[in-house]
Amino acid sequence: MALKLNPLVISCQKFSSLHLASAVNLRSPKLIMASTQSSSNGEQFLELLAREVADSNGFCEAKSLTLFLLLWLYQEIARDVENLKKSYNPPRKINVQVTHSMPPQKIEIFKSMEDWAEKNILVHLKPVEKSWQPQDFLPNSASEGFIEQVKELREQSKEIPDDYLVVLVGDMITEEALPTYQTMLNTADGVRDETGASPTSWAVWTRAWTAEENRHGDLLNKYLYLTGRVDMKQIEKTIQYLIGSGMDPLTENNPYLGFIYTSFQERATFISHGNTAKLAKEHGDMKLSQICRTIAADEKRHETAYTKIVEKLFEIDPDGTVLAFADMMRKNILMPAHLMYDGKDDNLFRNFSAVAHRLGVYTVNDYADILEFLVGRWNLEKLTGLSSEGRKSQDYVCGLAARIKRMDGKVQGMDKETPTIPFSWIFNRQVKL
Repeated sequence: MALKLNPLVISCQKFSSLHLASAVNLRSPKLIMASTQSSSNGEQFLELLAREVADSNGFCEAKSLTLFLLLWLYQEIARDVENLKKSYNPPRKINVQVTHSMPPQKIEIFKSMEDWAEKNILVHLKPVEKSWQPQDFLPNSASEGFIEQVKELREQSKEIPDDYLVVLVGDMITEEALPTYQTMLNTADGVRDETGASPTSWAVWTRAWTAEENRHGDLLNKYLYLTGRVDMKQIEKTIQYLIGSGMDPLTENNPYLGFIYTSFQERATFISHGNTAKLAKEHGDMKLSQICRTIAADEKRHETAYTKIVEKLFEIDPDGTVLAFADMMRKNILMPAHLMYDGKDDNLFRNFSAVAHRLGVYTVNDYADILEFLVGRWNLEKLTGLSSEGRKSQDYVCGLAARIKRMDGKVQGMDKETPTIPFSWIFNRQVKL
């Protein structure tokens, strides 16, 4: 049976926000031309549609519904695209981005270090067959005792408090954004993996480092999933947002800045995972403590490799390296997950960091301690033969940790009310910052 449509008259006041009117000629040359142009003319097309509609007598007949739907659909698509862009750019500090700041002639320094990197950096990698894997610490899903193993894991995790879970989830999400970190390393001039499978020492290191780090997020993710204590969908959304947003560490495609940043960051994650291991033990979860200690050991090994690279740069180019160190510290070392977002909390990273600071997992004092450690590791106070700018940078970096600790002491001494907020990762339960 054929369905026959009766003519309808629909008041356009219902769609007043679109300023729709009655039927128009969809074959209008103006509309055809605008609609077939590139997307840059999309707004012009929308304006022409609205103008055609506005020229009518104020009512929409059934035959004009096609136009209404076209106009409405176009607006919805434009709105969706804009919302998508915003979702991957949550509110944040806007930095003026500088790119490719390393003078081209210094690329030769990194080319000359290829053989050195093979002998001194690649040795800090572990063969796959000798490496631990996430399955070594988790219930075996192929085992008949799998369900009992999961029950035991869940029993151990029962006493873990919510604030600890927030920090553990934040650490896990940071590890899961690994694609961003490999991308960042591969933007650095002179050391990037040019083909995706380059045999250079720098490229081999970046890929193998990524492969080793990849186990960290996998292990923590599966552990948290099995506990049943967290909202995995919200966590998974946060990971997707974070990878989509990227990171802005202010390293300017410059491997001097990049390797100083990674030296600092690897030590920061070593400290953070080490402290979560201690707290897990205090809360009676020995398996989780072992997991966090194992990840911390990896971070320590990677820290050794990156600090070795910078040590070599100080040997080859002390002035350029100390200038880069000072530059990185003036900017502040931003954590890799500083663009973290869960679709709800615009200040998610700041709030997660506040909880981590309160628990002593990663604090301002730790930041200062890392700086002191690197100054000693690279013998900055003993550097000689520097330019006047190099000496100023040397003085700045060598005295910075003490200034940070003094400032933190003043802040800690102030009376302030600690707010409590919900975290979507733990089903919106409230946690003190």
